[in-house]
Amino acid sequence: MKQYKELVQDILDNGIDSDDRTGTGTKSVFGRQIRFDLSKGFPLVTLKKTYWKGVVIELLWLMRGETNIAFLKKHGVSIWDEWADKNGDLGPVYGQQWRRWVTSRDSGYGCDQESDFYGVATEETVDQIAEIITRIKTKPNDRRLIVSAWNVAEIPNMKLPPCHCFFQFYVRNGKLSCQLYQRSADLFLGVPFNIASYALLTHLIAKECGLEVGEFIHTFGDLHLYNNHLDQAKEVLSREPKELASINIKIPSGALMRYIDHTIPELTWEDIKYNIELTGYESHPAIKADVSV
Repeated sequence: MKQYKELVQDILDNGIDSDDRTGTGTKSVFGRQIRFDLSKGFPLVTLKKTYWKGVVIELLWLMRGETNIAFLKKHGVSIWDEWADKNGDLGPVYGQQWRRWVTSRDSGYGCDQESDFYGVATEETVDQIAEIITRIKTKPNDRRLIVSAWNVAEIPNMKLPPCHCFFQFYVRNGKLSCQLYQRSADLFLGVPFNIASYALLTHLIAKECGLEVGEFIHTFGDLHLYNNHLDQAKEVLSREPKELASINIKIPSGALMRYIDHTIPELTWEDIKYNIELTGYESHPAIKADVSV
C-alpha cells in the first residue's frame, strides 16, 4: 500500500496536464512499476474499500472468454455497463483474445456444379489461457509464457481496446510470478482493481499448476489521475495502510478450467466466495469518484 501512495504522490508532484479521450483531462506520468511479494499477503488496496466481488466476477468473466455483460449482470456487477451496446455486447475484447484468439478465417463461400449450397464461415482460434497452463506445467522455464489481449486486427471492433494488454508468467524455485504491462491506467479507480485481479489470477494459475506464488509486478505506460479525482487522491494520502488480507484458493489443482467453463453458471456468489476465500480484509471507507467513459 505504501507503493500505491507513492504513485499517487508521484502524479500529484510530477504529473503533466493532458487532454484525454473522455474529455475529463488528466495529470499523467509515463513508465512506472510496482511489485508485490504475494507470499506476504494479498494486495487488495486498504486505503479505500475495494470492490472485491467485482474483482472476482470480472476475472472469472474474462477467463471464461465472455464478451457480453450478461454473466456480469447475473452476478450483480455493472462495471462494464457504460461500454456495452444495447444487446450487452462489447466486441472481441479481453475474453475473446484470452480464450479464442482468431488465427485464420475461412469464409466458406462458394458452390460446386451440382449444388447451390454455400459453405458456412469457419475460423481457427487459440485458447491462450489453456495453452499457458499447459506450458507452465510442461515447460516451466519457457520464456514465452505470455498472454496478449492486444490484437491489432481486432481493435477497431472493440468497444474499449485493452488497457491491461499483455502479461507474462515466470517460474523459478517452485514459485509462479506474473508481470503485467498496462498501457493506460486510471490510478484512483482502475489500478486497485487491476492489482487485485492479476494477483488473484496468479494465485489461480499457481494452484492449478501445483506451484507457490511469487511476485506480481505491475508495469505502467500512461499512468494518470483524472482531474475530477484529485481531491479523492489527496484523501488517500492522508490515510495509513492496514494489514494485507489473505487468499485461499479451494479449487483443486487440475480443475480450474472445468470450474471456469462449466461449473460457474450454476454457482451463486456464496459458492464462489467459498472457493476463492478472502480473509482478514480491513480497509478505510470507500471514496466515491465518477467514471470517465
